[in-house]
Amino acid sequence: MDKMELKAALEACVIDGMLSVRVTPKASRNAVVVEEEQVVRVYVTTVPEGGKATKDVIKILAKAMGRAKSTLTLVRGETSRDKVFRVE
Repeated sequence: MDKMELKAALEACVIDGMLSVRVTPKASRNAVVVEEEQVVRVYVTTVPEGGKATKDVIKILAKAMGRAKSTLTLVRGETSRDKVFRVE
């Protein structure tokens, strides 16, 4: 999936201004994958300590969506692997 397809797939997953993602910390690579039925998975190499992984998730998602990091706000899941972001 190239950058434009990924961006379009991510935008399609935004429902009522919210984006749900499943995070895999301590992965071997940083990546964003949109699976069937609009399931978004974000892989980060960062350890989940002190919100470091969440910050990297925001950075990676914003880059993949072609948006500024400030347009993504964590709504739910600060310490969970399942997170919900508000997309502005």
